[in-house]
Amino acid sequence: MKKIIPDDSVLVPDIAQRVFQGQIFDVFQWPQTLFDGTEATFEMLKRPDTVIVVCVVEDKIIVVDDEQPHTGSRKSFPGGRVDSTDASIEAAAHREVLEETGYGFKNWRLVKVWQPHTKIEWFIHVLVAWEATSQQSPKLDPGEKIQVEKLTFEELKSFVVGKSSDFSAGLAFIQKINKLDGLGALPEFKGQTVDR
Repeated sequence: MKKIIPDDSVLVPDIAQRVFQGQIFDVFQWPQTLFDGTEATFEMLKRPDTVIVVCVVEDKIIVVDDEQPHTGSRKSFPGGRVDSTDASIEAAAHREVLEETGYGFKNWRLVKVWQPHTKIEWFIHVLVAWEATSQQSPKLDPGEKIQVEKLTFEELKSFVVGKSSDFSAGLAFIQKINKLDGLGALPEFKGQTVDR
């Protein structure tokens, strides 16, 4: 799948061999020549990318109260794992939003991509979606309980800015926006295009 990632991304080298295949994480190893001429085995993990979507419905932003069997309940934006069957990152975002919220949107823009850990080939793609075109009942996975909520822009800012995690670090651009219209005006993310 072609996707845009940050210019400074770290990828599993083409020469690496997969030595373990897990349900989510795969382990890759490869020989690396060191500066003194000796060789060592280097290792990286790889996992499916994820999407986070900031959905604007009229003058509110959708947040989901997501309960999982192993993590309890937490508030987040709609999103999830990019599946191997998804044609693109945006297609994965459409699917996840529809499954979790039941909403479809006319406008989509990729505004941020980051790699939380350089020892893991995993990218989080943040999209903004606006102008709702449809609403139906969500189709949740068996391991999910999701309640859809809508926040004002001020509530959104306190939700994102008040957290201390990789999640909030990736959405720090919201601190720079003063009103809801600013979400739709965010520029398209620019980076390098890869086929991974």
